[in-house]
Amino acid sequence: MEYIKRGTSAFKNANLALFAGGFSTFAILWGTQPLLPEIAREFNVSPATSSLTQSSTTIALAISLLIAGSLSDVYGRKSVMTFSLLASSILAICTGFASGFHMLVIGRILQGITLAGLPAVAMAYLGEEIEAKSLGMAMGLYISGNSIGGMSGRIISGILTDYFSWQIALMGIGVISLLSSIIFMVLLPKSAHFEPQNFKLTSLAGSLFSQFKVPGLTYLFIIGFLLMGGFVSLYNYIGFELIAPPYSLSQTVVGFIFIVYIVGTFSSTWMGMLADQFGKKKILPLSLVIMLAGVVTTLHPNLWVKIIGIAVFTYGFFAGHSIASSWVGRLAVHDKAQASALYLSAYYAGSSVGGTVSGSFYHQWDWAGVVAMIVVLSVVSIGISFKLRRRDPVRAI
Repeated sequence: MEYIKRGTSAFKNANLALFAGGFSTFAILWGTQPLLPEIAREFNVSPATSSLTQSSTTIALAISLLIAGSLSDVYGRKSVMTFSLLASSILAICTGFASGFHMLVIGRILQGITLAGLPAVAMAYLGEEIEAKSLGMAMGLYISGNSIGGMSGRIISGILTDYFSWQIALMGIGVISLLSSIIFMVLLPKSAHFEPQNFKLTSLAGSLFSQFKVPGLTYLFIIGFLLMGGFVSLYNYIGFELIAPPYSLSQTVVGFIFIVYIVGTFSSTWMGMLADQFGKKKILPLSLVIMLAGVVTTLHPNLWVKIIGIAVFTYGFFAGHSIASSWVGRLAVHDKAQASALYLSAYYAGSSVGGTVSGSFYHQWDWAGVVAMIVVLSVVSIGISFKLRRRDPVRAI
């Protein structure tokens, strides 16, 4: 059967469905992030401890991604993604009833497990079903759904917390995500190039380790780890910085600052198309440099300059993630779902590690400490991107 081509109704339906799925997944995943100051206050825990409601979800997600990809090899791409979205939405509603900090963390861990289905499989689905010359745009549109979901989840939770409570905020995100899941289920075309396989644990381990032998993939896994470690560090603690003097912003206003995520929606698609045109090996380092310039700009004390810095940082991050993730799909020569799962596992492991470790930097050196940590991560990722460029000049398309 033919691959899905740009301009067809199947292409539009697939992108809209995955946009809705990405929206649901990342609204749930990041919905607690702007609530960290409120959670720290209500449960009388430190900023670093409150971040466990975020990092526990991402570490559970990172581990579960490795299994979810294999389950999709057996049960099919669409069925695994649909189950993931529906189960995560129901759990999101349930977390609003958590009566204590530990119960909230347990609920978030369960969400991390169920959330794995879509991000582990979506990139493999696109790689299998979308024609090669349209893949960069399709991947960018999918990731733009991720960025809008993350942005909307943060804004909605901030507003609902200010007017009601953080419990209502989490339940509201769950209801919205459930509606998005239904859209996904109805619109996503069935897989035309998927071939089911038998699940064998030994085969899973073998296929996972074999991915590290593919030239360039390990570098992309490391870049994903560093990218997400820096990104979550910034967004975990910018709320603490802006709620405190001299800014003293409300939870709603801080939530609306996440509207800068809209630049991620643009950059993931636009830079993905540029990467298709000029080559990933040229556009990926550029994206990382933009990310570095943005985080340094946030050191300026003026609020508007700081927000511009956040926007520039976000632009570079989503561009880099879009290019790196699509590059994984092109380099993987077999078991593409496992290669995607390994990339995302490293990506979310970076979220858990960076998001928690940067809490200590914030405690010791305030916002400058968080920025210093992100600068180091960004510089290392830029260096690795140049090594990747030299390592794989032929396939770095």
